[in-house]
This record gives sequence, C-alpha cells and structure tokens, in this order.
Amino acid sequence: MDMSVWLPESGETLIARAPLTFATGAATPVKGMRWFRDTERRDIQNELDGWPEGPAYTPRSAGGTAARNTVKGAAMAVGVAVMGLLSSQSGSVGPGRSDKGSNTSHDRADEVEDFPVMWAAPGTIARTLPWQLDPARSPQDQYRTHAVITDRRLVIVGFPYMKGDEKRISDEFLWETPRSSIEKVELRDFKIGNDAKIAFTDGSWCRVSSIKRERLTRYLIEPPDFIPLESLAPAQRHTAERFTAAQAPDAQPPLVKRNPCGCFRIEVVAPSTIHASFGHSGLNTVMDANGTELSLTEYHQEDFLT
Repeated sequence: MDMSVWLPESGETLIARAPLTFATGAATPVKGMRWFRDTERRDIQNELDGWPEGPAYTPRSAGGTAARNTVKGAAMAVGVAVMGLLSSQSGSVGPGRSDKGSNTSHDRADEVEDFPVMWAAPGTIARTLPWQLDPARSPQDQYRTHAVITDRRLVIVGFPYMKGDEKRISDEFLWETPRSSIEKVELRDFKIGNDAKIAFTDGSWCRVSSIKRERLTRYLIEPPDFIPLESLAPAQRHTAERFTAAQAPDAQPPLVKRNPCGCFRIEVVAPSTIHASFGHSGLNTVMDANGTELSLTEYHQEDFLT
C-alpha cells in the first residue's frame, strides 16, 4: 500500500471524501458531452487559465436524434418483449435499477438541449475549478479526482490511478473553497442520478458527478453540527467510542448526529480505508437514545444512509 493522503490542518474536522468529476450529458442530443459556459451561454473553455485544450462538442441535430431514437425504441421494444416472455416463466429476470435516477428532465435547457457543467461570469469561483475534473482532459483510467469535505471547506485533490491498485493514493492538492462560498447544493436525478449542482454565492455554479453522491453532498447540504462527545449521555458516548475503537487504527473521532426519529448516527472516517474509486469507506452505525447500537432491522427510515 502506498498512501500519501491529504489531511486537514489541526483543529479542522475531516467529514467525508468521495470521487468527483464534471458531469457528462446523458440525453441523446448531448450524450457523452459537456460544456463550460458564461452567463450568456457562450463557450468559455478557451478562457480558463491554465487549462489544456479539450474537445469541442456540437449537440446532435434533431433529425439525427430522431433517427437514433427510432432505432433505440425498436431495440427497447424487442428487449421488453423478451423480458416479458422470460418473466412469464418460473421466476423472473431483469437488470437492477437505481431508485435515484429518473428518465424525466426538469431542466431541458441544461440537460437535453445543452449540458453546461460550468456556468460562470469572469472572475467567479466556478472558473477557478481545476481542469483535472474534466474526464476529457484527464482520463479516469489514468488519474482520479476526489472531493474532501471538512467543517471549514471543500477541497479537491487528485492522484495518478493504477487499475487494480485501489490503495495507491498520492494526493495532489488542486483546489479549495470555504464552505461559506457555497450557496446551495441541488441533487440532479436525470438518468443515472449521480449528478449534483453546486451553486456558489457569486452566482456561478458547476454540475458534478459522483458514484458516491450521497456521501459527497450530505454534509454540503446538512450543516456539520455534530454533537460533541462530552455532550452525549455516558452510555451514548461509550457506544460511540467503542464503535470507533473497532475501526482502523487511524480512525478519526466519531461524528455523531441526531436523526429526526430520535436515534443517533455515528460515523467514522479512517484515512487508511480510502479507496481510489470510492473514496473513504462508509463506517457508520446507529444507536438509540439509550446508547444501544441497533441492528439494521431496527432502523427507522431516517436512519439509513444511501
């Protein structure tokens, strides 16, 4: 294992780490594409300081799209018929489907007709984002980018990637912004459901994608108002500390939050468990108000992390 992991400074709390890239169009006219726009919807990728040249995309024409959709529709109809036949036999077969994705776009201008992943006037925060986030400029089979969330800032790091060696991480610090500069984070569920829009206080925004979106966005949306260990009841503190001690030796102090149902979520971040493809491991458990650790069958809906 070769790890040189970026860690926050003393007094700063490490909360989460998740893979992050600029998003990619999924609707047929913009599939596989992305654009960098100013507020007049002009392409600005050649204006971004220090960025290497990238591909110039053109949305597919309506005619070409219609033809492709006709072929795709016919293929899907055949597929549905076959699946229906198989399902009518003993048992059933079929691909799993994520419950967070949606085939309906609620933002056609930015998801179907165009697909901006940066929307930024000159001098705004989104224009400072690192080019390594762009899979077209920094292929994912060679280099990975992760977001690191702390109680003070959002940080982006990157590292060379070697397939099959998920523990080889040598972080390069690429970018940061204070949490106070993030106005809001919106989940974007169109198609796969891995995207999020991060809007900054200066009016600029970016659209990003993460296979661990919930981990990425949870504490950018929720305030990092964790309960200090000394404020927990003795039994609750004992459970939180016992759970932490059972994790990796470098486990950070537990992050404890009260769920709406009254139970308490305990999360632990251990830098040594960071995975090149998935970020940090989800080390978490739930205890009730008495400090009793719950089994999964005892969880309320609000206790589950997706």
